[in-house]
Amino acid sequence: MIQTVNQPPLRLSWMIWGLGALLYLIGFYQRVAPGVMTAELMVDFSLSATALGNLSAFYFYSYVAMQVPTGLLADHWGPRRLLTLGAAVAAVGTLVFAFAADVWWAGFGRLLIGASVAVAFVGMLKLAGHWLPKKQYALASGMALFCGIVGAVFAGVPLRLLVDAVGWRNVMVASALVTFAVALAIWWLVRDDPSEKGYQSYALDPKVEPGAGGSSVLGGIREVFRYSNTWLLYLIPGGVVGAVLTFAGLWGVPFLTTHYGLQKTEAAAICSALLVAWAVGGPVFGWLSDHLGHRKPLYAVGCVVQMAGWSLVLLVPALPVWLLIALLIVTGFFAGNMIIGFAYGRESVPSYLSGTVSGVVNMGVMMGPMLLQPAVGWMLDQLWTGQVVAGVRQYSLEAYRGGFLLMLAWLGLSTVLIFFTRETHCQQYRC
Repeated sequence: MIQTVNQPPLRLSWMIWGLGALLYLIGFYQRVAPGVMTAELMVDFSLSATALGNLSAFYFYSYVAMQVPTGLLADHWGPRRLLTLGAAVAAVGTLVFAFAADVWWAGFGRLLIGASVAVAFVGMLKLAGHWLPKKQYALASGMALFCGIVGAVFAGVPLRLLVDAVGWRNVMVASALVTFAVALAIWWLVRDDPSEKGYQSYALDPKVEPGAGGSSVLGGIREVFRYSNTWLLYLIPGGVVGAVLTFAGLWGVPFLTTHYGLQKTEAAAICSALLVAWAVGGPVFGWLSDHLGHRKPLYAVGCVVQMAGWSLVLLVPALPVWLLIALLIVTGFFAGNMIIGFAYGRESVPSYLSGTVSGVVNMGVMMGPMLLQPAVGWMLDQLWTGQVVAGVRQYSLEAYRGGFLLMLAWLGLSTVLIFFTRETHCQQYRC
């Protein structure tokens, strides 16, 4: 009996995609977790601001390094195996971090975590390209950000309360066990393409997309960078994401507790509000971009608003707390514009390079926090006045301003570069 070929049910498609999203959620949780454990990490490992910034950035060093290989492996090997292996290695890295006796072992654990969860976003995008209709691709990218921010929100007040209750090491052990369970679920349930379950694929060719079989790693990189939009879309998102994750992911809590007199849980809640707004903004910008049929205008408007918001938050002293929160929420929402860059990049190159260009764009995304977190820490140490409270260095408002100016500089560059991109009108590049 011949089976009728049809598109997969959306419920099944989103479930397959959602299992990949679970790993991205875990990766985002691990990405920002140090932000609410700064005092514990500085005391346990005797860290300065520069050293703490580097410890947190170990995640980003390996994450960035893995992006292009991940994109090529997603094209050639398939997301199921990548996501399963990534989740398993992330669990191991979390255990290494939890039991670290010194900063070097802690850094190695963070390095493993970053390298392994680096497969999550590109794997999800690859699954979306096969399992979801084309018009839902940018929405899926935005929903991915939403899922990630759910993980980041858990790394705010809930993580702070758990750390206070049982200690950061015990929390990390529990996190490793959850990650192992996700690895098993992905291997058991996820499939690379609907054809493996008897459905018709949404991909151009679910087996071998044109030109996909012959590229080496370096060849794939060279090819995607032949297209001018790739260069620009690689550089732009680092300013957006770098500002969000440098503040909410590491330096926001100590800044707010020191200069606004807030409790750690209150400061963590404000940083979580920024991240939640970012999570909401991602799907909204993705949907609007698809609906309007344009990428460039929304991307540009989002960056202009962010520049204004961050300038007020970081450069105007002693804002009323309600205004501070409102500005962070608005700025975070408009930071969701960065999600446009993935669909924008995918449309700027031939379809067989979709995994590779997604990896390149995501590498640019993570370059921001990778460079800015330690750079802000370095600037804090340069302007440190020598004050120490309970074994933790305290930094002046001028020191924070000096560090945060680095964030504004990159975001300003990103805003300018958007105007040099070529609009795709939501249409796939044709040779």
